[in-house]
Amino acid sequence: MDTLSSFSEFEASARAVIDFLRRRLGFDLWMVTRLEGEEGLVLLCEDHGYGVAPGTQFRWADSCCAQMVQGNGPHIAPDTAQVPAYAAAPLGRSLPIGAYIGMPLLRADGSLFGSLCAIDPRAQPAAIVGELPLLEQLADMLSTTLQLELRIAEEARRAERFQAEALTDAMTHLYNRGGWEQLLDAEEARCRRYGHSAVVLMIDLDELKRVNDSQGHAAGDALIVRTAHALRRAVREIDIVARLGGDEFGVIGVGCGVAGGDVLRARVEAELASDGIRASIGLALREARDGLREAWVRADQRMYQRKHVRFDRAH
Repeated sequence: MDTLSSFSEFEASARAVIDFLRRRLGFDLWMVTRLEGEEGLVLLCEDHGYGVAPGTQFRWADSCCAQMVQGNGPHIAPDTAQVPAYAAAPLGRSLPIGAYIGMPLLRADGSLFGSLCAIDPRAQPAAIVGELPLLEQLADMLSTTLQLELRIAEEARRAERFQAEALTDAMTHLYNRGGWEQLLDAEEARCRRYGHSAVVLMIDLDELKRVNDSQGHAAGDALIVRTAHALRRAVREIDIVARLGGDEFGVIGVGCGVAGGDVLRARVEAELASDGIRASIGLALREARDGLREAWVRADQRMYQRKHVRFDRAH
């Protein structure tokens, strides 16, 4: 069973809220969005004409929500033409926005998770501003539900790691391939539900065969163990590190976007280099359309491409 399957209150509550608000206030598009780096992601929506679906991504800075959370516009704008920040929002060039509603959804530490928002191509009656207390209550309820569920999800992650301890590689004490696949699928479930980002790094040692042939398998084993130690130093506690077989290792950077993935790769490269370990590394960002398993495939392909380039240069 999916560890998270029992903890879907946020999704159910959000669906109920946007259904209720659609029936009460109209508006052609209601959404629950997630902010991840510079990108916005539609987690849930009820669309009646815009062609928006869950999984749709947009540049957060281009949206009315970005202006709303910065205090540049009100939570309820019956006529966006009367609010300069909303009228100038670049997203309005591709989506007609005559009226806007937006409420922030917050994590337990007060940071922004995303928004509960709505747009309509037509201006709406000015009386809808009187709905602000209701919208505030609903957004607070969703934020509280989200915060509880994220805490539960983190406890589930810890439980998964504990259970996966049995699926470890005897030599390095990293997760083995079975542990890797189990934890990768669990992280993918969280990514789908909450819009989390993640990256996959694949690492392949360049010199294991040469070391085995010239110095013996004991030296090769020592190289593998040194690599495991270097990878542990490079990653954060939340990340996943595994030995996938032979001289191949994998890292899942939990919650990493493009910038975070680059930082993680740089740390891995630095730790390996500091220990004199030559390796080829491939990095891939999880894409919402295909998930972590496809990111694993892409990272593996990029690792082998890099390995072939380095081999060609050496010869």
